Amino acid sequence: MARTIRAEYQVFDEEDALNRAAAEHLVQGIQAAVAARGVARIALSGGNSPKPVFALLASPDAPYRKAVPWDRLWVFWVDERCVPPGHPESNYGAARELLLEKVPLPPEHVIRIEGELPPAEAAARYESAIRGHFRLEGAEVPIFDVVHLGMGPDGHTASLFPHTEALQEMGRIVVANVAPQQKQSQRVTLTWPVINAGRDVFFLIDGADKADPLGRILRGPYEPETLPSQLIQPRSGRLLFLLDRAAAADLPARDAQGRGLLEIER
Repeated sequence: MARTIRAEYQVFDEEDALNRAAAEHLVQGIQAAVAARGVARIALSGGNSPKPVFALLASPDAPYRKAVPWDRLWVFWVDERCVPPGHPESNYGAARELLLEKVPLPPEHVIRIEGELPPAEAAARYESAIRGHFRLEGAEVPIFDVVHLGMGPDGHTASLFPHTEALQEMGRIVVANVAPQQKQSQRVTLTWPVINAGRDVFFLIDGADKADPLGRILRGPYEPETLPSQLIQPRSGRLLFLLDRAAAADLPARDAQGRGLLEIER
């Protein structure tokens, strides 16, 4: 049965404005979750795009640090490269350096993927940690309050790469996967049904090399094996994209505030 996804997007001319919008969105999601349920659970992505956002969240000169109820926040990861936490390619390592070590977040509230372990073991241990934290039974999946995603020039998101086995997985929470032609090819990732269960799922995307795949993902035929980001169809029916002008080059005209909306039938 077909369903409609509301793909909302906002385009920013300046990098600083884009980063601040992402930081504000994370803070608002955390605050809303704490107000509704007393706790917030977020899943972060890695790569270069979110690094300035992490720095903003930790900065004593920006408004975001004081706005986060750190003692009510739990931090998870969408995916991880299979490297030790001190490695420059570690998603956790980057977040630790830029954010986690600089804010009053209780250390036990950080649930990381142990990238230094063999991929299958790291995936199994991360799934076990998630199941224990959320107190899941059987086929239940965790519901993260905010899921932050990026996208690669090949249309992948998380560590869900084109034509890889992880795209077929619908029963597990976490899997190991291989990233073809990537520097650190062994990965661990949340599966796409888990991402889609998130209450607030948003992409942060910048760069001209993302324009063509993003246009195809939102406006082209449904080809998730080739463009895995098309698998991201939140249960809520709402999906947000925060974009710079270069990444949004192939999307329809926006309003005066840089906002646009596409209704996608899947």
